[in-house]
This record gives sequence, C-alpha cells and structure tokens, in this order.
Amino acid sequence: MESIGGQSGRKEATKTNPRRQGFKRPKEPHPGSVRRGRSYAALDLGTNNCRLLIAEPLDRGFRVVDAFSRIVRLGEGVSRTGRISDAAISRTIDALRICARKMDSNRVVRAKMIATEACRVADNGAGFLNRVAEETGLELEIVDAETEARLAVSGSASLIGPEAEGVIVFDIGGGSTELIWLDLNGQGRLSPLSAQKRIRAWASLPIGVVNLAERHGGVDVTHSVFQAMVAETDGHLEAFNGRRLIDDALSRDKKVHLLGTSGTVTTLAGIGLGLKRYNRERVDGVWFEREAMLSVTQDLLAMTYHQRKANGCIGPERADLVLPGCAILESICRAWPCDRLRVADRGLREGMLTTMMAEDGVWRARRSRGGRGRRQHRAPADANRS
Repeated sequence: MESIGGQSGRKEATKTNPRRQGFKRPKEPHPGSVRRGRSYAALDLGTNNCRLLIAEPLDRGFRVVDAFSRIVRLGEGVSRTGRISDAAISRTIDALRICARKMDSNRVVRAKMIATEACRVADNGAGFLNRVAEETGLELEIVDAETEARLAVSGSASLIGPEAEGVIVFDIGGGSTELIWLDLNGQGRLSPLSAQKRIRAWASLPIGVVNLAERHGGVDVTHSVFQAMVAETDGHLEAFNGRRLIDDALSRDKKVHLLGTSGTVTTLAGIGLGLKRYNRERVDGVWFEREAMLSVTQDLLAMTYHQRKANGCIGPERADLVLPGCAILESICRAWPCDRLRVADRGLREGMLTTMMAEDGVWRARRSRGGRGRRQHRAPADANRS
C-alpha cells in the first residue's frame, strides 16, 4: 500500500482584508502576475462540514499555508423540514467567522467559496447565505451538482492509477453522493483539468450520511437497519446513467479501480490501518483491497455506539454517521466489484485551488521562466472527512 504525506504550513501576516473586499468576485490576476508568497483560498460548505484551505502556488503544485475544518451539520433536519434550522445556522456562521479571520491573515489573491447540497435543497438556503454575507463578509456561491462532481475529480486527479483504463470516483457527502465515471483509454497520469475532460457520466444521488441517518437511524444500527440503508442506495444506483458504461468496461476486463474521497472512506482506511488516531499522512493515497475495506464495516457493525465514539478514527462527531456512510460504500462496491479502492483525503477544495491556479496560468508562467520545484499538495490532518 502507498501513502502520501503532508506537512503543516506557516501563516503570513498581511494587510489584505477579505471582509472589506467582500470576496464577491476578486479581480483575476494576469497569468504572469501571481507571485510566490501570495495565497489562494477555497472554502467548501457542505451538508455536514465547513472546510477551508489556503495555499500558495509552487512551481509544480501548491503548498498549504492555513486550513480549517469543523463539523457544523448544516443540513441537520433539512430532509424532514425543508429548511436549515436556526441552531445549524448559528453553528455554521460561527465556523465561517473563523474562516474569514484566517483569510484576513493570509495574502489571498483569489478565492472560491461554495455551498453544496444543504443550501441547494433548503427553502431558506439563499436567505441563509445572504445572512452569512452580512455577518461575515463572505459571499458563498451555491454550486450545482455537476460542478461539485467536476471539482471532486480535479481534487483527486493525482491519485488516479497511471495504469487505469477507467475509474469510478465517488464522494459520499452529508446530503448527497457524487458518482463519476472516467473513461481513460490508457491516458496515463492526468492533470486536474484533463481529468475533467475524461468524465463520461456523472450523477448526484440524493443520499448522504446525514439524511440516511435521519431516515434509518445511526446510533443503534442493527444488521437489518444497515441492509435497509444499502437497499435504499441500491435503488439510486440502478438509475445511474453511467451504469451500462461501467458494466461494459468491467465485462471486458478493463483495468478499473474505485477512488473514494469522503469522510467515510478515510475513516474506514484509518481503522483498517490500525491507527489509534486518524493520520492523514498514512491515509491519503492508500490502496485497499475491496474485501479488506468491506470487512471494516463488519467490525463497525459489531461495535456499540459508545465504542464507535471512543474510536480515535471516528470520535463522537461521526459516531452516528459512519455506518450510513458504510452502507453507501457497500452498495457501490456491490454494484461494481473492482478489486481495489484508493482512498483520497482531498476533494472539492483541492479541486477549486488547482482549477483557479491553472486558469491563472501560474504554473505555465513559472515554467516559462525556467522555475523548478517539487509538486506539493499539502493538506491538514483532517482535511476532507465528512
């Protein structure tokens, strides 16, 4: 198995104030104008988690200089009421104030800030974001499901096996699960943008760890409850428009692997590796045999809720969500029994960062100046766990 490491970054003081700028649509720099030491910011507000990543470009990648991740459960109860609750709004705005301060203390030349499923489906999603802008100065954009899927591919592109002829990318979120089929045709290693061009089918399934837990329960999960969650996921997978393409590739023995980017797969990987506490350096990029990953689910089913809370790779914030995530993963693995699964502790934020930097031509400009450097995508210890 293979793991990709990470390292903590430094903070740099600056006079730039994103709250004064509002970060509506910062002026895009000329491709050759981005200088080392100036930062980009990517903020992903999901149904379960609020995540921020601030990075500065290197000659062949980027280096993280600051980061933040907090479980806010923004989508708690949305599947029942159709609205984001006052308690969830308060928790989330508190987290976003921290993000604003971090962006204020770093030289952010350009930012991308998105909200996903909870804000897409909630009746008061747009109103909530208006309040966020008023109270934090951060203006978030509600992105559609296709954009979310494309960013997930960009963020995890470097973990696509170079020998792969096809990859099933999935992102198990709090309120939805993104599923993407990449037909590679022996393309070898792909850049984030070129990986997007290999998308042949995608879907955003209306199930995630939060709404599945609300419908079936996530605290006391029996085998019958677990199988009911798997069956619900099976029904959504049946309608996936790329199912025939994947089935055809597998029937012709093409080299296909799964690539999972979510808190579910990173948590299971940590447990499968026997870690006492979650460690991104050990998890990001690791390969698992499919059966080995699924066996961890059986171990979790044998645990009580309190035992899951006490596990250092799960903790109290995810103890009621991990088995609903396992049910979604099991359904995916049953539908397409690939031999191997690669785990990515990276996702939408990395996709936003690489997309912005590529659009600004920062690497092209540096190559034209003869710059050299190591490719680094360093992320925090708890980067993308849902």
